Amino acid sequence: MKLYEIEKKVLIDLKIERANETIKEVPYLLEQGFYRTAINRMYYACYYIVTALLMQKNFEARTHKGIIALFSMYFIKTGILSEEVGKLYRSLFELRQTGDYDELKDINREDVVSRLEPAKQFIKTVENVINNSF
Repeated sequence: MKLYEIEKKVLIDLKIERANETIKEVPYLLEQGFYRTAINRMYYACYYIVTALLMQKNFEARTHKGIIALFSMYFIKTGILSEEVGKLYRSLFELRQTGDYDELKDINREDVVSRLEPAKQFIKTVENVINNSF
């Protein structure tokens, strides 16, 4: 393995670790009633794992929407990952946008609870794709 590939593997592993660490914050935030922050952390946990996957395949984007587009184009539309996986990621992005930038719209407990287990599964699923590609 070349030095660049080793460095890339280390960065990918760090992103995977960060995704798994970040998703573990969500139950505490949920328990405390910090629903906007819980959605934010859930989205970012998924974002970290998706960016690890894209990095592995040498794709890069400069925006969140660009990352979503690449993820959809190369992993959802090709059937590597299911459409449900893509829908979950997009819904977390949209809720995170609402939670971060729209004070007039509410993020509630059910928004978090209904997505927590699917988000955990999302991370595991994408991590499996990454691990099976090395």
